[in-house]
Amino acid sequence: MRILVDENVPLATVRVLCAAGHDVEDVRGTSAEGGSDDALWERAQAAERLLITTDKSFASRTGDLHFGVLIVRVRQPNWFLIHERVLRAMALVDAADWPGLVVVMRDTAMGLRIAAPYRRADHPDP
Repeated sequence: MRILVDENVPLATVRVLCAAGHDVEDVRGTSAEGGSDDALWERAQAAERLLITTDKSFASRTGDLHFGVLIVRVRQPNWFLIHERVLRAMALVDAADWPGLVVVMRDTAMGLRIAAPYRRADHPDP
């Protein structure tokens, strides 16, 4: 699975996702680090990647066609809680189901919002 993570996602999480076989792009240490939400969104969509972030503003993207958004929103964020919530979401949602899906992982709950499924031109509906 192709994934883009923002700078708030722990490096340990990136390592585990890579070890699981995912193609993970980390904006940390690049010119995209600290950039605007719109720039991050465009980067994820241009590269056809699931976006993993802690920024709640991406929850409003349910009306957009996209490759998936995973938002971690915990009361007292720390690397362990963010890491655990990302890995739990990745275990609960099948890779094929991410396009068009916005998942918000909270301390004790998971919320789902589904947009129209994204269909690439080379993968039309059956």
